[in-house]
Amino acid sequence: MIKENYNIKGMTCSACQNAVEKAVKKLDVNDVNVNLLTNSMKVDYDKDKLSEKEIIAAVKDAGYSASLADEKSNSKKPSLEEIYDEELENKKKRLKYSAVFMIILFYIAMGPMLGLPEIGFLAGKENLLILALTQMFLTIPIMIINREFFVNGFRSLFKFMPNMDSLIAIGSSAAFVYGVYVIYKLAYGLSHNDPSVLEHFAHDLYFESAGMILVLITLGKYFEAKAKRRTNGAISALMDLTPQTVNIEVDGEEKEISIDNVKIGDIILIRPGENIPVDGEIIDGSSDVDESALTGESIPVEKKVGDKLISATTNKTGFIKYRAESDLKNSTISKIIELVEDANSSKAPIAKLADKISSVFVPIVITISIITFIAWMFIRGDLELSLAMAISVLVISCPCALGLATPVSIMVGTGLAAKHGILFKSAESLENLHQVESVLLDKTGTITSGEFSVTDIITDEVISEKELLEIAASLEIKSEHPLAKSIVKYARENEIEIKEPEFFTSLSGLGLIGKIDGKSYLTGNKKLLDNEDIEMKNFEEKAKLLSKDAKTPIYFADENGVLGIIALADTVKEDAKLSIEELHSMGKEVIMVTGDNKNTAESLAKKLNIDKVYAEVLPEGKEEIVSEKIKEGKKVAFVGDGINDAPSLARADVGIAIGAGTDIAIESADAVLMKSNMSDLVDAFKLSEKTIKNIKENLFWAFFYNVIGIPIAAGLFYSSFDLKLNPMIAAFAMSFSSIFVVSNALRLNRVKLD
Repeated sequence: MIKENYNIKGMTCSACQNAVEKAVKKLDVNDVNVNLLTNSMKVDYDKDKLSEKEIIAAVKDAGYSASLADEKSNSKKPSLEEIYDEELENKKKRLKYSAVFMIILFYIAMGPMLGLPEIGFLAGKENLLILALTQMFLTIPIMIINREFFVNGFRSLFKFMPNMDSLIAIGSSAAFVYGVYVIYKLAYGLSHNDPSVLEHFAHDLYFESAGMILVLITLGKYFEAKAKRRTNGAISALMDLTPQTVNIEVDGEEKEISIDNVKIGDIILIRPGENIPVDGEIIDGSSDVDESALTGESIPVEKKVGDKLISATTNKTGFIKYRAESDLKNSTISKIIELVEDANSSKAPIAKLADKISSVFVPIVITISIITFIAWMFIRGDLELSLAMAISVLVISCPCALGLATPVSIMVGTGLAAKHGILFKSAESLENLHQVESVLLDKTGTITSGEFSVTDIITDEVISEKELLEIAASLEIKSEHPLAKSIVKYARENEIEIKEPEFFTSLSGLGLIGKIDGKSYLTGNKKLLDNEDIEMKNFEEKAKLLSKDAKTPIYFADENGVLGIIALADTVKEDAKLSIEELHSMGKEVIMVTGDNKNTAESLAKKLNIDKVYAEVLPEGKEEIVSEKIKEGKKVAFVGDGINDAPSLARADVGIAIGAGTDIAIESADAVLMKSNMSDLVDAFKLSEKTIKNIKENLFWAFFYNVIGIPIAAGLFYSSFDLKLNPMIAAFAMSFSSIFVVSNALRLNRVKLD
């Protein structure tokens, strides 16, 4: 299986999007995702069953053009910024050149009605034919400049897949053809000296409507493109943090190269004020590094030899050399940008409603337009009125707003989330999150910081606290367990002598056995003591009290029994309690799932007001708990560190990884909280809810607009209230609806998450 990106040209509305999607889905593919905003398509298929040429041919057959995003002619996938800049410039040129001809055309056609001076050689009945021809020759350049509407519209129409451009093309063409018909009538009236014909057709020229429809819609498209360009601010800001050139050291000499040419293993030189281009490890020097762009931490972090550097962070003070551990494509910042772009290109489930409606909407509108024309010809027998009504129906019904309702909100929502260090992997995860009922939280690293500290040292009368700590640190010095490291760290801080163990064996899930100064010791949990038949003496009650206080007791013993206990506690994150309270206020059930012992887990849960606790659970057990909750019919979110919790993250309706965007987190989870804060989980829920509410508002106004607009355009209120829509007004209203939807989506940028 392979996933490939294609660039699509010619799409202008949701009907176009559906046409491309339907055409490719007819092939032997697993999944197709077409993005109207970025004019791109992602196809998941088997290369043994299908070729790129067949996919491109299917798109072409639907009336559009496609090319592989990584072809030699386009080897670098264009960024959203580049796509929007190109689109905006194209719309600006078309609008500018069209407007020049339209202003002149409008003055000639409508100026005298507005009391403006008439142009001499165009005034009077004797010059009606000259007036009509002048308007026609001014309209033709406007139609040529905006020929994209006609090419795409009629091509789609002839393939029985009409789209928004089809409506515009039919409407504008009908107005133009009717204008040509009037020219023949005026020529007949002049040549036969028939004043009645001239009187009847003098004001029936529709060239200004044919041109104005195109110009107003292009104006709407320009404002739409301008607004869409603003939605890309978060990604652009991230891209700006990556330098274009990099200084590397080659054979002791400094050399400047393009960031695209950086390879793993290159020695990179970074001076104060410069941004880190790719991920790596410091090999010389030290400095303070500002990581706020990725972690949200406002205070610069001190970095020295051996410490890791993350791309797109800023070196503040010292000169450092570091070894590249990634190239640009695989750097943290590139993965974040790719993740956000992928989320924008994917479809939220709510978008399917708009897709289904828009797929049948255009044919229905064309049918309504034809019925409107026939009905008014039957009622009034007035060709001009009937044509105006039919054209207005076509123009006002263009489903631009419908096609933009979902993707623009998704783009703004995911961009805003990225700005706050919340990365959604897909639009589906952004939508699903607000439906979650049960939030399952891993303890270590999620609710707690994962950094243990020694809280209590309890001994019997045989040895002192100092002696116990010396034995403990000497036993644990070779262990990689987090608790062992915390004990060793505490011993060093208290200047305790640490000896090298003569013998060392780790017992998985239990503890370890070692020999110091010829004497055997063991350390671990109560299960280890039970297995070895070690006497607890009077330590059991003390251990229970420690556990009830959310502390983890570690036993130390020799062949005579337990010597003492060292208790450690994992620090609860500062924002954990408040975040859990906020989740409760949102109506979420909060459950803690941990491998820690039951007493410690329940004590912590009580302090934080957590609804339910599953303790002493292995990684596979966590996944089973998630499955059980889903079987109960609940929408479940699992929040973990993205490594041990990978099965649970994958199983949950929404898997959320807490951590600095590691590969395993991005792979397994649907969303990543880059700052590792519990408060960001709450923000993710808020943002999901706000984004979906915004989409529903957009869909409502897009549908409401058409429901109100079509009957008025069809003239249902004309006989009773003399209410109808001129095609030019309809074009303006249609353009305004698209601008309204995009502007409403941009309101999400004002959402305060902090």
